[in-house]
Amino acid sequence: MIRKFIQKVFKRKKTAVDSDNSNTLLHIIPVKQHGIHRKQISSCALKITQELQKSGFSAYIVGGAVRDLLLGREPKDFDVATNATPEQARSKFRRARIIGKRFRLVHVMCGPETVEVSTFRGPFPTNEKEQNSKNITDQHGRLLQDNIFGSQEEDALRRDFTMNALFYDPSSEEIHDYLNGYEDIDSKTLRIIGDPVKRYREDPVRMLRAVRLAAKLGMQIDPPTANAIGDLAPLLKNVPTARLFDEMLKLLLSGHSLACVVDLRARGLHHGLLPMLDVILEQPLGERFITLALKNTDDRLQQEKHVSPAFLFASLLWHEVLAGWKNYKINGDKPAIALFKAIDDVLATQQKNLAIPRRFSATIQEIWILQPRFESLVGRKPFRLLNHPRFRAAFDFMLLRSESGEISEDIALWWKNFIAANPDQREKMINKPSNHKKRRNRNRNRNKSVKRKSDSLEKSAT
Repeated sequence: MIRKFIQKVFKRKKTAVDSDNSNTLLHIIPVKQHGIHRKQISSCALKITQELQKSGFSAYIVGGAVRDLLLGREPKDFDVATNATPEQARSKFRRARIIGKRFRLVHVMCGPETVEVSTFRGPFPTNEKEQNSKNITDQHGRLLQDNIFGSQEEDALRRDFTMNALFYDPSSEEIHDYLNGYEDIDSKTLRIIGDPVKRYREDPVRMLRAVRLAAKLGMQIDPPTANAIGDLAPLLKNVPTARLFDEMLKLLLSGHSLACVVDLRARGLHHGLLPMLDVILEQPLGERFITLALKNTDDRLQQEKHVSPAFLFASLLWHEVLAGWKNYKINGDKPAIALFKAIDDVLATQQKNLAIPRRFSATIQEIWILQPRFESLVGRKPFRLLNHPRFRAAFDFMLLRSESGEISEDIALWWKNFIAANPDQREKMINKPSNHKKRRNRNRNRNKSVKRKSDSLEKSAT
């Protein structure tokens, strides 16, 4: 009776599906209930599913695209899942290539759009000897390869969160839901699939993804999903630094970076990523600076304005540079040399945790190196700084320092006025360098010259 009542309320066709890992129940949700129509799918993804289905394969839109459409958001991209192997899928499209080693995927290109096509994943071996012989996991349980293919329901079980395990069939406009992800989206609950400890060990990056998606989508993390995060945070040290950088960049450019960083720190996930955040956020100036930087980033993204990743990382790491700069100056180094040493130290330390690409690290260094030059307002120095290629980024960074109370507001106001002024006005604003010292040195040299001549005359007279 209860089952009939549920079927009547949700209007679902149900089929029991047995899996090696769990018992799942397939819910087929009709378009009348979920409201997603095939016209909302990108033309490239639609073409791919149609071609694969025409060739006798299963093909569905999966993951974040289905989730975002259910939440009324516009998907950034569309992914396709199929029972065709990577080689079979690639052979169906003229512009397609297989990529990846750990996850073998097919990228199909339609004009400027690229759609990722993955083969249904199966459960990886549970037999310890079999795992070791194939090197599927490392000593911590992290998956090193995942090219074991399976069925659609097994693929659902291998995905990270229930809300990402929905399959949309464009031909029937139905959603296939094995793990109640549809209800979790409706209740704004982020729930990991399976045992949280095991799933985080397989891929520690899922902990960062949980924090990012919860903040971005306004969801609450399910208690069992959240409770395992703190204890397993050290596993992030085993993740390749380049992959960590990519995930951190997604988090910081999510439009909810401030909420994400606060949550990261609360759950202990900042260790091994940006460990200096723990120190910075306990310092009044550091906390205000970081908060302003992240808030400005979120505001710009929500206004669909460009955000520079280099500027963002320069902001996050700046107070660590300040501390090193101060220490080197105390030890007797000249200010410029001390700053260069501090920059090298911070970037070298951070490179071990996050593989910041060279195209970003070079800009980060330039932003930092230009900061002392904003305080020199004499001679031609302001003009030279104004013409520097990185002036705008460095100027915005200086304004952030002023707003946080790190430097005087008078400096920021002077530069604002200097930028707005015409050439003649700029000349009048510049403080002329003092010539007193030069004049004094010139007089001293002249006196020495006169004395030498006088001495030589006296000698010749005698």
